Amino acid sequence: MAKRIIDSTPKQDGYRMPAEFEEQEQIWMLWPERTDNWRNGAKPAQAVFAEVAKAIARFEPVTVCVSPGQFQNCRARLPEDIRVVEMTSNDSWMRDCGPTFVVNDQGGIRGCDWTFNAWGGLVDGLYFPWDQDDLVARKVCEIERIPTYRTEGFVLEGGSFHVDGEGTVITTEMCLLSKGRNPHLSKKEIEEMLDEYLNCQKVIWIKDGIDPNETNGHIDDVVQYVRPGEAACIWTEDEKNPFYKQAQAAYKTLSQATDAKGRKLKVHKLCLTRNPVLLQGAEAIDLVEGTIPRENNEISIASYMNFLVVNGGVIVPQYGDENDSLALKQIQEMYPGRKVVGVRTEEIAFGGGNIHCITQQQPKVK
Repeated sequence: MAKRIIDSTPKQDGYRMPAEFEEQEQIWMLWPERTDNWRNGAKPAQAVFAEVAKAIARFEPVTVCVSPGQFQNCRARLPEDIRVVEMTSNDSWMRDCGPTFVVNDQGGIRGCDWTFNAWGGLVDGLYFPWDQDDLVARKVCEIERIPTYRTEGFVLEGGSFHVDGEGTVITTEMCLLSKGRNPHLSKKEIEEMLDEYLNCQKVIWIKDGIDPNETNGHIDDVVQYVRPGEAACIWTEDEKNPFYKQAQAAYKTLSQATDAKGRKLKVHKLCLTRNPVLLQGAEAIDLVEGTIPRENNEISIASYMNFLVVNGGVIVPQYGDENDSLALKQIQEMYPGRKVVGVRTEEIAFGGGNIHCITQQQPKVK
């Protein structure tokens, strides 16, 4: 049964978070419809979410959760082999409000239900309210009859950390030490929470992410684990690139880091876009109190690193940029055993994220 566990932790119960490159059961998504975040009534975003779902479905099952009012539209726009279930939410960032799954060696699976506050709550959160998003992790686990660990009062989003499945977690200080999340906890206490709920013994701290205004610098735009002992990091030598300093600093930190097993990390370089991706069509985004207004030509956080690793494949953002094909080539070299598939996703970037941000993997149990 899908009971809530509040008197224990995954580590105490012998559960760990598997790496994204380990085998998966399915991918979860949420259907976009917020007209104060997505331009033109969210129709362009819906078309791109559908393309991402179809690309993933070539490799493994996909479940898309959608509000009652959008159920028929969503169902009609997706192939029959993609499951659609009704679920209310405030927006469509499944990575961040959905569950982080943990498994054990006896075939058990559970979900971590982090407290979600829209990336900063009343300090610098992106919208209000976020009450329905904070229920998404529990609802997903109810559907699958998976017990959950609820971290009441400990705020965390799935896009803010990556694990290698062997005891190491990578995150950013910019995000996890931000005032809008867990100001009552010290850095050491936050490390202890990551250790207890992800079953990791080592935290590698990258100083800054590249989106201070959206998620306070989620790691999934900057770094991804390729396999144990190997990570990919954004890279550019162009000093005019808006993310130049963060990319250089992150690469330096990772190159000097050792993981929980004492391995020095092998770090692969992944290019950034040649030109910044700038928001267009801001006038077609509704102005609503409680949501930060958007302006044309704002820099959208368009990182090739925000890809999703699936069974036998990697789904990679493309932006119509000169470096699109180079990014695919570099990722293919990192994952020689997987098929790399690009999807045009600037429409998701306009909304504040990308492929990794709108998906959450459910691992396969052994």
